[in-house]
Parts: sequence; C-alpha cells; structure tokens
Amino acid sequence: MVIGVISDTHGLLRTQAVNALHGSDFIIHAGDIGGPDILKQLEKMAPVTAVRGNVDMEDWARKIPLSDVVVVDGVWIYVLHILNKLDLKPEGAGIAAVVYGHSHIPKQEFKNQVLYFNPDSAGPRRFDRPVSVGRLLVEDGNIHPELIHLDV
Repeated sequence: MVIGVISDTHGLLRTQAVNALHGSDFIIHAGDIGGPDILKQLEKMAPVTAVRGNVDMEDWARKIPLSDVVVVDGVWIYVLHILNKLDLKPEGAGIAAVVYGHSHIPKQEFKNQVLYFNPDSAGPRRFDRPVSVGRLLVEDGNIHPELIHLDV
C-alpha cells in the first residue's frame, strides 16, 4: 500500500507535487491546507485524510479535525499538524507512525519503534528550504518512509 503524504500547501498544489503523489493508494494531508480546492484536487487521485493546520481558520476548515488516526493494512498512523501537540505516547497506543507538518523541515526518524515523519512543505517556498512531499510504503506490517524533493 502506498500512502502519499503532503503538508503545508498553504493554498498552492504544485504540478510537481501532484505528479509525485500520482499512484498513491491513499493520501494524508498534515495540515495548513490553505483552501478546500486543495483537498478536492487530491481526492481526484485517491482517498484523503486531512487534518487542520494553524492557518486553516476559515469556515470550510472547521469540519476538518485537528488530529486523526488512519489504519492501513493493520498499521496505525496518527496524523496531526503540530508535533508538540501530540497528546499521547504513540508506542503505548499501538501507533506505528506519527505524521505531522508545521515546521517546514523534513524529518524521518524512528523513536521507540515509532516513525516520526514530516514530509516538509509542498507549498510556497520559505527562505532556502526544500519543497517536498513524502511517501510511506506499508508492507507486511512495516512502514518504509521516503522523502521526495520537488524540482521547483
């Protein structure tokens, strides 16, 4: 199962991001969406789970949760926008991965056998930081993360 992961689009869904997410069985948007059209475009490619980011304050965003749990092939993935707002111990809750955004800094590391994954920002470039999305391959109960840097 291939899960496309995107965050911090801030209203900009780049063609390069769409191309990188093409072929995903499922897509996670980890917040700071920036507008409902972003989700509509992603939903044309695959089912989407999205969480609300700190800039998603308009009426359209109120129905989007601040956090969510996705179960893919028996693997539990906790999704939120700001990692510091994590309100549980993932390893104790049976969570295999925590997907987040907000920092605009890509990250993929395992702590206590839990993957912490931030795909970075896919929207407007900030300073000299990269623009990227991510992919999680779920296979035989294991998660294999990948960062995909976009040529923008």
